[in-house]
Amino acid sequence: MFSSKRLSLARKRRRLTAKGLAEGAGVSPVTITRLENGQNEAEPATVEKLADVLGYPTDFFFKEEPTPLTKEIVSFRSLKSMSAKERDAALSAGEIGVEVYTWLDNHFNLPSLNLPPFDPELTPEAAAEALRQHWGLGYDPIQNLLKLLEAKGIRVLGLEENTANVDAFSFWQDDSAYVFLNSYKSAERSIFDAAHELGHLVLHKHGETSGANGDTRSVEMEANRFASAFLMPEEDIRARMPRLITADLIIKAKKRWRVSAMALAYRLSHFNRPLLTEWQYRSICIELGKRGYRSAEPDGIVRETSVLWGKILSELWSDRKNLQNLADDLFLPVSEVEMLLSGILPRTDQSAAGSGDERPALRIVG
Repeated sequence: MFSSKRLSLARKRRRLTAKGLAEGAGVSPVTITRLENGQNEAEPATVEKLADVLGYPTDFFFKEEPTPLTKEIVSFRSLKSMSAKERDAALSAGEIGVEVYTWLDNHFNLPSLNLPPFDPELTPEAAAEALRQHWGLGYDPIQNLLKLLEAKGIRVLGLEENTANVDAFSFWQDDSAYVFLNSYKSAERSIFDAAHELGHLVLHKHGETSGANGDTRSVEMEANRFASAFLMPEEDIRARMPRLITADLIIKAKKRWRVSAMALAYRLSHFNRPLLTEWQYRSICIELGKRGYRSAEPDGIVRETSVLWGKILSELWSDRKNLQNLADDLFLPVSEVEMLLSGILPRTDQSAAGSGDERPALRIVG
């Protein structure tokens, strides 16, 4: 049967209103509304027009209903500054991402989730330390957070939203943990985003992504505190940082913990026994801002890439398959699968495109 929810999913993924889709398909807006509400039978000719406008195979609209995601269970950091279209497009990407990982589960032996529950009374800092100890990390810097998350069974995908409003989000679905990362930011800030979303998964497992009266600030602060403690353990920082701390020292030291200069400065000033006074912190932030570290990360680190997806693509290629085969099995346009890998896998040289070379469009390098 025609899936009304899949029509809505594809429309929102393309950031179209019902009116915009109707105009493109040459039907009335009422027809779109009634189709999405399951009130009308979909005529084959109409489905063809809709599929053409949306860029999805017609078979996509006849699959079983997708598992819906709602803003209540997804940790959107910038929900107030996000437009409804941006939010709905990101939620749709999340639903498609779940289906992609369901396909992977049926074809590959993926790592099992290793993210135990912790006492909800723990502070974010205590929870971060407890998880570090559970994973056997001690107090050493994490050399590749994306690789670590994947090894612990957390399902990571990318986003290609071309907006700073949708920087990252996470959610639980059927006892699986998902993190979506936007490569819009610097590599250091993307690492912090990943740790922030890990904090949500640990601290707010049951969809508790807003506080009293829908206020998200408290849970966002908690996730930030978790990320800071997880990436920059106090014990390691106190052992490494001298008593006299300057902007130059922070720029040099931040590479050890693979974080932004601003994030390290903030961490140093927010211990119970801070290493920076409020005046020192403000002065250093002003100096870092003058040097371009407020909105970017000059001389930054190389962006982390997915080891898991590199192995998956290698396995597909060894079987003479690629992302197109995955997309075909899910009745998705291959561009949707590629967008879910945006920022977590580097693109290969595309000069061979059209030459008959059937290498996968994406692969791991290095």
